[in-house]
Amino acid sequence: MMRYPIVIEEGSDTTAYGVVVPDLPGCFSAADTLNEAIDAAKEAAAAWIDAALDEGQAIPYASTLEEIRRLPEYAGWAVGVVELDDALSDDTIERVNITIPRRVLRRLDDIARSRGQSRGAFISDLTLSMRE
Repeated sequence: MMRYPIVIEEGSDTTAYGVVVPDLPGCFSAADTLNEAIDAAKEAAAAWIDAALDEGQAIPYASTLEEIRRLPEYAGWAVGVVELDDALSDDTIERVNITIPRRVLRRLDDIARSRGQSRGAFISDLTLSMRE
């Protein structure tokens, strides 16, 4: 598991809890409850890492909780951790077996061939180009 420290700004009846992942520049979230804010921070960190890898950027190492706690810009904020699955940054090639109709497979192969790609490369590129 990858463990990234987070800092949490207290929410109130009129403001959301704010959560920042200091090691991932620009990675933050907010929500009405503390649990929702931490869950949102975990999702934001996973999305940040995925986007960075898509752009060929290196993933920063996680700081220690003590290092984060000493950052002056977050004085008075609570400190916590989000755990992320190591598979988020795993580019190991894996063979898979899928079942799709033969006519769809033929169309997939035709499109891949027209682009000068293998079936796997085409599926990978297509998947990485799509965003939710």
